[in-house]
Amino acid sequence: MALPIPVFIGYDPHERAAVNVLIDSLYQHSSQPLALTPIVARQLEGLYRRERDPRQSTEFSFSRFLVPCLMDYKGWAIFMDCDMLARGDIAELWALRDERYALQCVQHDHVPREDVKFLGALQTRYEKKNWSSLMLFNCARCTALTPDFVNSVSGLQLHRMEWLAGDHEIGALPIERWNHLIDVQPPRPEPASQGGAALVHWTLGGPWFRDYRTSGGVLAAEWFAARDEAFRLWS
Repeated sequence: MALPIPVFIGYDPHERAAVNVLIDSLYQHSSQPLALTPIVARQLEGLYRRERDPRQSTEFSFSRFLVPCLMDYKGWAIFMDCDMLARGDIAELWALRDERYALQCVQHDHVPREDVKFLGALQTRYEKKNWSSLMLFNCARCTALTPDFVNSVSGLQLHRMEWLAGDHEIGALPIERWNHLIDVQPPRPEPASQGGAALVHWTLGGPWFRDYRTSGGVLAAEWFAARDEAFRLWS
């Protein structure tokens, strides 16, 4: 039997609904067992000590980089933002692990046009924008990400992957399949089984927020359908 795939999900108290629906969507589509761990800042006592930066749009902006430490710098692990929905099998992503790299991600060329995103959070522009929203960590090669390092360096150093020896250590994941940025990239609403995006990402604000109820059009409706199905099963 395959060992559970370790998946870490960024948690923010303002996006609890998003976290729960993402978790259920991962389970529903996965062909392999999963070990899902929300990264909750208050549960990281002794590991995470950063003060909240006013430029942080989520509680997990920087704590995501503790995943290799949480894995004891062994094996591989997936990190993903909570504002996503799985439409395909996460085991397909897991199968893309490549020992040539310390990290793999979708290498977006995203230069935001807006200055503000959900809940009035400031939109920041920097090199490798959104690369860190979905990461495959080769944990043994990410030993630079110690708690002291993650707690002390700038956010830009973390998100621009400056803790690696260079960009040659970063492998590219298929942009047409994973971490599809809703309302940023051209729509890909086809079912994942028909070539559509297997993991979609509401980076600007998702339908769980009142002002973004229709963000993504048919994908917003798909998120609500996934929520309602999950709640029906839970109730």
